[in-house]
Amino acid sequence: QVQLVESGGGLVQAGGSLRLSCAASGRTFSSYVMGWFRQAPGKEREFVAGISRTGGRTYYADSAKGRFTISRDNAKNTVYLQMNSLKPEDTAVYYCAADRSGSWVVVTTSPQYDYWGQGTQVTVSS
Repeated sequence: QVQLVESGGGLVQAGGSLRLSCAASGRTFSSYVMGWFRQAPGKEREFVAGISRTGGRTYYADSAKGRFTISRDNAKNTVYLQMNSLKPEDTAVYYCAADRSGSWVVVTTSPQYDYWGQGTQVTVSS
């Protein structure tokens, strides 16, 4: 089984930035589509960003596009989420997820992902 560990969350004021990291175990990281999701209290878990196996393609939720950047370093088995211009509505627990099929057909829905991290809290104050 693949283990995913997120880090980099914390408290930041509106307009600030955070960089989340997700470190994966195993030797097949480069075969996974990777995604970031988030869940705020009282809300459903929502897709934030996805990245293809080699990092050549990315996809963002409308709420993240233009402010967030997903990237990966397969040599380090790590995926990142750079978050800029943070807003209070970005406050949530952020989860890293891996899709072992490597399919780019669907990247935005939770059922497509096989492995999930424990999450890291991001809090944006106004």
